[in-house]
Amino acid sequence: MNPTRRTVLITGAAAAASLLSPLPAVAAPRRTKAAATPPYASYWYPDSLPSGSPGTGITWRSLKSWKAADDADLAFNAASVPLAARFTPTPANTTARSGQARIQSLVSFGPTSGNPAQGAATADYYALTHWAYMDELVFWGGSSGEGLILAPNAPVVDAAHRHGVPVLGNIFLPPTAYGGQLQWTRDLVQKDATGHYPLAARLVAVAAAYGFDGWFVNAETGGGNSALGADMLGFVKELTSLAAARGQRVTWYDAMTVGGTVSWQGALNSQNQAFFQAADDMFVDFRWSAGSLASSGRTADQLGRSRYELWAGVDVESNGSNTSVDWDAIVPTTKSHVASIGFYRPEWTRNHLPDSRTPGDFHAADDRFWTGRSLDPSRPDASDSWRAPAVSVADRSTVSGVPFASTFNTGHGLCWYEDGTVTSDVPWNHLGLQDRLPSRRWVVRTQGQRPTVSFDFADAWRGGSSVLVEGALDQPAVLDVYATRLPITADTVVELTHRTDAGAVRVELAVATAEPGAAGAAPPYTCLPVESGDGWRTVSVPLTGLSGTVHTIGVRLTATGGPVKWRLGGLAVRDAVVTPAAPSGLRVTAASGGDLRLAWRAAPGGVRHYTLHRLLPDGTRRFLGATGQQAYFVAGLEPEQGESRARLELRAVGELYTSSDPVTVTHRW
Repeated sequence: MNPTRRTVLITGAAAAASLLSPLPAVAAPRRTKAAATPPYASYWYPDSLPSGSPGTGITWRSLKSWKAADDADLAFNAASVPLAARFTPTPANTTARSGQARIQSLVSFGPTSGNPAQGAATADYYALTHWAYMDELVFWGGSSGEGLILAPNAPVVDAAHRHGVPVLGNIFLPPTAYGGQLQWTRDLVQKDATGHYPLAARLVAVAAAYGFDGWFVNAETGGGNSALGADMLGFVKELTSLAAARGQRVTWYDAMTVGGTVSWQGALNSQNQAFFQAADDMFVDFRWSAGSLASSGRTADQLGRSRYELWAGVDVESNGSNTSVDWDAIVPTTKSHVASIGFYRPEWTRNHLPDSRTPGDFHAADDRFWTGRSLDPSRPDASDSWRAPAVSVADRSTVSGVPFASTFNTGHGLCWYEDGTVTSDVPWNHLGLQDRLPSRRWVVRTQGQRPTVSFDFADAWRGGSSVLVEGALDQPAVLDVYATRLPITADTVVELTHRTDAGAVRVELAVATAEPGAAGAAPPYTCLPVESGDGWRTVSVPLTGLSGTVHTIGVRLTATGGPVKWRLGGLAVRDAVVTPAAPSGLRVTAASGGDLRLAWRAAPGGVRHYTLHRLLPDGTRRFLGATGQQAYFVAGLEPEQGESRARLELRAVGELYTSSDPVTVTHRW
């Protein structure tokens, strides 16, 4: 990777630190317990630490010394959502293919140090939502002055897993020009007395404890020799073997060669073939050409490996969807795909916007990046020079079990809503609270004027966002919402929560119990009436007369007066209403100033997440935060007038957004 990208990574990480303060939440106790410090995503050096002292807010740690039992932040950082299985519906257009090119993304969600473990009090965040096109996410980062090995934080892993995407931690051995020391490479690949690589086992243990899916190995420190190359190869082989035994994976970056030197090949060849064979995948450096990718694909075939285990690097950090790419060298339209796509820094969709950006601005840019200029996967714009993933890669879905529910929460917002009411006016982000989101954004089927469809943050039913449909609707329009595999029983009901803000519209639930007849064709929908009225309405629609499996769920909108502004706030499919049991053992584990660390025991059964509220002296409840973990950090609250104790309430929230009874803890001011 070239100096420009590396410089931007390091300086950008420092700048981002100022944006990512912990999400405010609870009370200011007396100092009767250990001091409460905010939890951050974890990072380490392999073994030896730099000389001197770390900068402000940085903690130097050795991975070799890590033990789960000593990790004070593990409860905050461990993922709570297992990796979901995915299926591939009939593609939304005739150009998207399944079983060929895949997509990997290398994303820096925040700085190496000071990256909050459980969200922050800002809506300005790379709230990635187009998971349906992605097969692997790398939690990118690391720097010589902070740490080289990054464990993904829980919100990112939980959101990715909910959509079936594995997440890899990052091992970054930087170039010497950016502070890299060859000793750190030697530390990583050191052997014990039995000839094994202890840090390989330690990396696998970290991923297992934190709940993510493996490691991206990026060895870019020059100065090595053939002996170091051999040690690195042995390390990668052992890491991959140990990882596979725990359901984890390893991706190798095309930098170090088998001779131990750093020489980016831009191809699979004799210089890196052994590393590719030792790992599960390889990220091919950006200097590839059409010829080198074609040769790489043939080499992979000859090795008995899939050519789609090669990620052809596409650097979008600087220009995003304006980047010039030889797409036909990777994903040609008239023959089989040559390799997979490896996006470097697609968070450009947020970072290139001005500081005044809103969540809506970000999602508009992100939709352009992943869907293309048409903003409709079912009708790609053939004249668009940016070949968006939706054009080439078939989308996937994880919506295959009942109960299923979504409130279209993207994982950030300007306020927090519960039942259509603002219960916190503090901007926030927490990607782990993101719902399973529609995979095809946005497919609209109409013979008339196409309405505008977007995630909107000005109002919501729950969380921070809703789906907003705006337009003249001069003809009926069907919005595909979810591709599903949901079994229908005599008791199956679909619940729709919606609201009409302007105009008048007839709403129908559209349900298809079979796949479309061909790629790009409309699902064979049956439309069922949905009651409308003033304000938010939740309407239960029995699937009477339908049987088999729900393959697609949509809504059909027909304007009956004026331009329409209509919101979809929630959707659920269930056979019965299930309410979770309450968690237990809520306690304060550390306290200082206005900050608390809280912990509790999990509620039995299925829990989507936990919500924390403060019960105020006047009887009102104020939302403080939510998380999938069994620990939470809250900060910065002060006593209300005349209040001697803060009272906090914790509830378990189930898949249908039903809440348990509260458990409470009080804390003396």
